Amino acid sequence: MKSRGAAVVLCLAMLTVVRPFGAEPFPRATPEAVGLNAAKLQEATDVMNRFVAEKKIAGAVAAVARRGKLAYLQAVGVQDLESRAPMTDRSIFRIYSMTKPVTAVAAMMLHERGRFALNDPVSKFIPEFKNMVVSSPEGSRRPPAREITVQDLLLHTSGVNHRTSPLYQREKVRSRAQGLPQFIANIVRVPLMEDPGTRYRYSESPTVVGRLIEIWSGEPFDRFLANQIFQPLGMTDTVFWVAPEQAARFTSRYALTNGQLVANEIEEVPFTVRPALLEGAVGLVSTAPDFLRFSQMLLNKGELAGVRLLSSKSVESMTTNGLSEAVMKERNGMGWGLGNVEVVVDPARQKMPANRGEYGWNGSAGTYFWNDPATDTVTVLMTQFADRLPGQFKAIVQQAVQP
Repeated sequence: MKSRGAAVVLCLAMLTVVRPFGAEPFPRATPEAVGLNAAKLQEATDVMNRFVAEKKIAGAVAAVARRGKLAYLQAVGVQDLESRAPMTDRSIFRIYSMTKPVTAVAAMMLHERGRFALNDPVSKFIPEFKNMVVSSPEGSRRPPAREITVQDLLLHTSGVNHRTSPLYQREKVRSRAQGLPQFIANIVRVPLMEDPGTRYRYSESPTVVGRLIEIWSGEPFDRFLANQIFQPLGMTDTVFWVAPEQAARFTSRYALTNGQLVANEIEEVPFTVRPALLEGAVGLVSTAPDFLRFSQMLLNKGELAGVRLLSSKSVESMTTNGLSEAVMKERNGMGWGLGNVEVVVDPARQKMPANRGEYGWNGSAGTYFWNDPATDTVTVLMTQFADRLPGQFKAIVQQAVQP
């Protein structure tokens, strides 16, 4: 067991790496001041360091805030195994599907401004969606039982498929080299997998929402996000591509091949090149401090540092389960909210300890965030190859939470 003196040293060490970031400094505190056990947080750092030492990851950055104050921000390992550039709290990561909640926030901001109703058919704004068909297992095609609504897109109950599905890859539905109008043209010519509203199917729906945001707002998707979300929240490094002046902070992505970490850039248009496709599903890069600000805004029910993006009512609808009981039967106690977040509905059915109402999501390259309203805690973990680190890290942070 570590001594009380060692715990105090740990607190001071963590505060030295916590720098103000964004438009206003994020309030900070020692772990004990917000009811977090410093020794347990040191265990979380030890786990990250062990994963680096065992060559399961190149490096990682993690942040934990409680009661609205940042109590832990730690970087371990390196950004790139070849250059050995050290990981820092300003390192930039591909956040892939953590883009989805950002897109949902943008959509719900426009919903509050009266630009659409959740039950509006998508074809009201994108007429091409009027003629979509459903493909049966036997290969026949028919009109859907009803049209896709905006709510279907946000809940992934639209019948649209995922970008990695064999069908979408074969039909070349998604390419970072093609813009949003071409993406729409591609996706509407491919059949739906089932009738809208009948099944949760994780999908390309948020990229369709990105195009809708352009139509509703009259602005390019990236400009809307920058002006309406990133700048107001002080998210200075969250963008659709890594500019030359940011390149030195960009982390490399890895895959595990024959037990070794091997550099693995899966995109034909890399994130260091401005893409034609501004993807609401997977397009953004970000940092742990930036995404902590976004996550805290959600936990605060739409507000951060005096800036309000959404009403409490909207955020509540976004972070509670919106799936029907019939659809939920396939979900093992996990719901899905309009905010493009997974929501714990039945903690008893989870493999890892969890609180009812906890929500968050991850990115396929190895980024994660969890908001726990029950303990007023935000956790962000970013790496570019995850293995089993997220579950272990999250469990330790939960153990660190004190009444």
